[in-house]
Amino acid sequence: MKEYLAKEIKNVVLLGGSGSGKTTFAEAMAFEGNVINRIGSVEEETSLSDYTDIEHQYKRSIYSTSLFSEFNGYKLNIIDTPGSDDFCGSLFSAFKIADVGVVILNAQEGFETGTEIQTRHARKNNKPLIFLINQLDTAKADWEMTYQSIESLSSVKPVIVQYPINQGENFDTFIDVLLMKCFKFTDSVGTRMEIPIPENELEQAQMYNKELIEAAAENDENLMELYFEKGTLTEDEMREGLKVGLSNRSLAPVFCGAGKKDIGVKRLMEFITRVAPGPVKAPKFVTTNGTEIPADANGPTVLFVYKTAIEPHLGEVSYFRVVSGKVSEGQELVNVSFGSNKEKISQLFLAAGKVRTKVSSLSAGDLGCTVKLKTVKYNQTLATAGFDMEISPVEFPKHRFQTAIAAKTTAEDEKLGEALHKIQLEDPSISAKYSKELKQIIVFGQGEHHINIMKWTLLNKFKLDVDLFAPKIPYRETITKVATASYRHKKQSGGSGQFGEVSIVIDQFIEDAPEMSKFKVDGKEITLNVRGREEHELEWGGKLIFYNCIVGGVIDTRFMPAVVKGLMEKIENGPLTGSYARDIRVALYDGRMHAVDSNEISFKLAARHAFKEAFRTAGPKIMEPVYAVEILVPTDKMGDVMSDLQNRRALVEGFSSEMGFEVLKVKVPLAEMYRYSTTLSSLTSGRATFSMEFDSYQQVPSDVQDKLLKAYVDDDKED
Repeated sequence: MKEYLAKEIKNVVLLGGSGSGKTTFAEAMAFEGNVINRIGSVEEETSLSDYTDIEHQYKRSIYSTSLFSEFNGYKLNIIDTPGSDDFCGSLFSAFKIADVGVVILNAQEGFETGTEIQTRHARKNNKPLIFLINQLDTAKADWEMTYQSIESLSSVKPVIVQYPINQGENFDTFIDVLLMKCFKFTDSVGTRMEIPIPENELEQAQMYNKELIEAAAENDENLMELYFEKGTLTEDEMREGLKVGLSNRSLAPVFCGAGKKDIGVKRLMEFITRVAPGPVKAPKFVTTNGTEIPADANGPTVLFVYKTAIEPHLGEVSYFRVVSGKVSEGQELVNVSFGSNKEKISQLFLAAGKVRTKVSSLSAGDLGCTVKLKTVKYNQTLATAGFDMEISPVEFPKHRFQTAIAAKTTAEDEKLGEALHKIQLEDPSISAKYSKELKQIIVFGQGEHHINIMKWTLLNKFKLDVDLFAPKIPYRETITKVATASYRHKKQSGGSGQFGEVSIVIDQFIEDAPEMSKFKVDGKEITLNVRGREEHELEWGGKLIFYNCIVGGVIDTRFMPAVVKGLMEKIENGPLTGSYARDIRVALYDGRMHAVDSNEISFKLAARHAFKEAFRTAGPKIMEPVYAVEILVPTDKMGDVMSDLQNRRALVEGFSSEMGFEVLKVKVPLAEMYRYSTTLSSLTSGRATFSMEFDSYQQVPSDVQDKLLKAYVDDDKED
């Protein structure tokens, strides 16, 4: 296969909601480039993109897939992405390595919420977009409605390049107003013939042509002058204007077609090769220190690995873009992102779904994959020795769903950890960690469907049966007033015994508050003579301040660390619910010791018990994690969403309108967010989405605290 240069390469990501026809359109593009000799079908499980067992089962894309097509002397690298927002992680990787996006819209549905979400991501990543109104060969196809939805919901001005003249089940003809030609398709494999523009369509076509010329001229002063001078522009002049407008996102060309019948596919590919930006004109890759790397075949070899896949019989497959230079089989590179480990590129492939074509070399701007690298994972940079700059990594979306997970048999816990690690390699938008606080493995993802796919993978790929259940909530415990307690630990069992007695006063820690000196508790005034002060930053937030106020040597200073250790043990396992406690001041002001029986464990246990007793009379309160949640919801579903939020103890902070959708900003306790993604999808028929991030800890309402206290059983084990 020919080695393509950067100027001959176009890297395209296909976007669109579930059911818009991206995978079928990708098939048709591969067919037009002779990569395959027939267009596969999602329903028949014969498509290049959806080739995994889980995708066959669900009849939809779960993972992003790389394909390619050779067309008109160009190589088109195509990334087919999932339409569901639950699998948006792979979309972020695709935006990193693609130079232009093609948004495929279902002509029966218009500009859906899923499409709006994806185009928002495109806007943030500064990716130019082309719109294609697909499935015009269906009974309920509505080109006008779909185009109007683009006009009202897209942040980029749409300009019509093509429009259909017989949409519906018999759709086979459209007018291209850039070429001012009418194309009729005579079969289901893209065979087309040019026919005269029907007389009754001529005026409409001329109007769209004029609008297209004006849109092209607006992007270039010279073209604008030519337009004023001649009153029109040539095809080539229009393309030059469209190139500029597309690249700077001031316009978005609109095409039409029917992927299943290969209608409009070839024409779109022609436009991409002649107008869309490629590696040379697209924004350059940037390193973590801000250096731009041009797509220069004569530069140092630099590869950015955007995806890792684990496949049977092959192991780890590393997918990459050649950012700079040229990579060849047998070449030795350095993993800049991982300790400068040396890696040998033993084999190079072009990927078309599960089909891989072996090549000997790839040049700057191209996409490829390799196998059996030792240390390389996604988001890492491979480069020629001496090139020590790392390509800025993909920033994956924050999680919106979390669940606890456990193997059905404890003997498989280690195997579960290894499997979760491998799953995270393939899907970085999933993460898992063991919570020491909750004593659970918590898995984070984008939604319940996302996590259910992970569970399917564990069972079918790793032969691991697991349970998923609501995770515990990481509550915090603290106090609101002063309290005292004394506790004597005494134990005799032959020989040396155990003896330790402590008296403490506790109070809430508030930043910049006066130091502890004098307190009045239950009518008794306590004056503290502070001999030492320790400040402990707690891992989970907040502080413990410990004051040594012992006078007269009633407790030896050598037992102070044991007292602090006892306090910390009980703070780590709070007296109310077993959650972490925080922001507490403790003063040890009295006690007793025994010359023979006192030891460290005695004072540790005495401190634990005294703290527990004092805590429960110090106006204790439970704090819960509250998250800032932003919800994007269609206007007609606003009432349903608001009603649900009220039941979740949500505090509405504000809302605004954004191109036909409402943006709600609320604060919601984490305890009320379990399975929210599923509920939101059900309430809005999948038309809404949300994001969430930790905001603060806030006191739970009294009725909630009472329920938590009743549900908790203190099972402290005494030493």
